[in-house]
Amino acid sequence: MTTLALLLTALLFGGMVLYSFGFAAFLFTALPADTAGPTIRRAFPHFYLFVIACAALAAASLALPDPTSAAIMAAIAVTTIPTRQILMPAINAATDAGDKRRFGMLHGLSVVITLIHIVAAAAVLYRFIS
Repeated sequence: MTTLALLLTALLFGGMVLYSFGFAAFLFTALPADTAGPTIRRAFPHFYLFVIACAALAAASLALPDPTSAAIMAAIAVTTIPTRQILMPAINAATDAGDKRRFGMLHGLSVVITLIHIVAAAAVLYRFIS
């Protein structure tokens, strides 16, 4: 496997963990809710572009040395597209409409997807050492 693939996968894994468990949590503890919410809403499209780009580049760099890892990274990139383009706007619409039940369900789905992506990136990292 290439050094570039390792660095991209590690960047993706670390970025997703930091954003999900660090940045988002920090915003809601450091800022008032009426400021934190709009701030996180503005950050999410960039987060998803970061995930798509890192995962796609890692997939491309893994295609020859490890097709299985490449497929995992490609799956992360591909599944992030509807998450960004469909799920995120639906979450925002539920928030805007004050529909807490729908927001909770959709946000929960986005959390599950992100956790699956984190685990998948960790699995690819594990493949580098095994």
